[in-house]
Amino acid sequence: MLRVNQVKVNPGHSEADLKRSAANILRIPEGNIGSLKIIRQSIDARKKPRISYSYSVDVTVKEEEKILRRFRGRENQVCRAEQKEYHFPEPGKSVQKNPTVIVGTGPAGLFCGYFLALHGYSPVLLERGKCVEERRKDVEAFWETGQLDTDSNVQFGEGGAGTFSDGKLNTLVRDRDGRNRMVLETFMKFGAKEQICYEAKPHIGTDVLCDVVKRMRDEILRLGGQVRFGSQVTEIELRQGHVAGVVVNGSERIACEQLVLAIGHSARDTFAMLHRKQVPMEAKAFAVGLRVEHPQSMISERQYGMEEPGSLGAAPYKVAAKAANGRGVYSFCMCPGGYVVNASSESGHTAVNGMSYSGRDGKNANSAIIVTVTPEDFGGEGGPLAGIAFQRQLERRAFEIGGGKIPVQRYGDFRRQVLKRGPDREDAMEEKTVLLKAAMEEEKVLPKDTAEEDQVPGKNDMAERLFQPQCKGQYKWADVSGILPSECNAAIVEGMEAFAAQIKGFNRLDACLSGVESRTSSPVRILRDESLQSQVRGLYPCGEGAGYAGGIVSAAMDGIRVAEQIAAEFGNLLHDTGKVARY
Repeated sequence: MLRVNQVKVNPGHSEADLKRSAANILRIPEGNIGSLKIIRQSIDARKKPRISYSYSVDVTVKEEEKILRRFRGRENQVCRAEQKEYHFPEPGKSVQKNPTVIVGTGPAGLFCGYFLALHGYSPVLLERGKCVEERRKDVEAFWETGQLDTDSNVQFGEGGAGTFSDGKLNTLVRDRDGRNRMVLETFMKFGAKEQICYEAKPHIGTDVLCDVVKRMRDEILRLGGQVRFGSQVTEIELRQGHVAGVVVNGSERIACEQLVLAIGHSARDTFAMLHRKQVPMEAKAFAVGLRVEHPQSMISERQYGMEEPGSLGAAPYKVAAKAANGRGVYSFCMCPGGYVVNASSESGHTAVNGMSYSGRDGKNANSAIIVTVTPEDFGGEGGPLAGIAFQRQLERRAFEIGGGKIPVQRYGDFRRQVLKRGPDREDAMEEKTVLLKAAMEEEKVLPKDTAEEDQVPGKNDMAERLFQPQCKGQYKWADVSGILPSECNAAIVEGMEAFAAQIKGFNRLDACLSGVESRTSSPVRILRDESLQSQVRGLYPCGEGAGYAGGIVSAAMDGIRVAEQIAAEFGNLLHDTGKVARY
């Protein structure tokens, strides 16, 4: 089988078109190609608006060796296909006294539990929140009414924080052992579209991801595992430096010797309990910032050369710059055709995130524009939980500024506040009048400035000319510049201006900023060694919350890795009975 790269076809192509293009590269008749499998698909937008797909495909051909000789020295375009097969380890020799307990059912816990159940280990999954069906109702009720359930929200519940996001499945983690592909194939097995296995930037969408999570839970149960909701681990029992059990909801004890901590990045009370138990942890760098919204039509036009890209779908972007103060500022969790969501999990605190449905058909594009902060910024001498205290400080400010709603501000006003300068009131109003008149004659003329009273929908003509935020949860126009530290605000302004050189109009003054984006990754790392265990033996820190992943796929891969580690040491029921696990 041969791997053929850089196979170019137009959007809306057929499988026959793809085979024809591959045959042209190989310089063989189409009939000489037997099977064809797509390995990777990306979009080539270098000659916009002439957009093409670029594929890597595996094909079976006649006279394979002859073709390989023809492309000697050009292996970057044609080479022998090699697909890394995934292998779960053979069961170990040790005997488990009690089933493995997994805390959390985000991607790390869910995949760890699924792979253990698949190979006969009957794990027990404990989730403080609700099942995804009930959780969805609670989240939508919060967005509608502002009444927060602190145990069932965008952060807590089956599926983890990524369930109410864009469901992005790309990762920068190198996949030497085939875990990445196994994660994607597992998602596909439980209902995701086949394209996630080959798209360069795959995504599921929150609507599909909810169903996938439920099906994975059902399979864990069918395979003999347990999944318990409303079950918060409030204490870990230790005996001579080893895990002996957990206490659930302050009263029920469950004995276990292998405990997987897949708690997610927002389980602040659990981090505090671990700190009290002297589980080794450290504060780590993470990033904070604001969500920015632009019209999706503008982003698609800049990226693809067309406002309505059809089958290409809403265009994404990725931007990065370095501010004068040395801080990196970059886009994160970009959601084409998406919504800004209230992702709070604590009363009196406001945090935001981005979300898209599978169709990515919302009117706005949004992403977090974030700045890295380190323990030196938030007082690392305060111990491993210093970053959590810093997050809470920002989220309290956001809550107060927005009055419990998502605080939103136009970029023009944010920039003026940050830079402490700008046109006086009369000049600004005169400029607005001229630009509004021009905008009525030419739709693509953008307003150059706004003021807070111009941002109230329906109040005047200017407000009607400006695009509006798309939020899940109530929002309020407010002074967002009062949330972050001044150096972070300055870096964001520098970044927005720099990004305009990459995407024209990115710094448009009617872009919407909302805050605060504080949950980009865990502010804590729970230390583990080469056996993936803590200094507390039998304790396996896992996934994003423990500081070892940065998204859905990397967290799921880490969950599989922990499952492998447990399986390599301990035997299982399938091993004892001679049954064979099937994927």
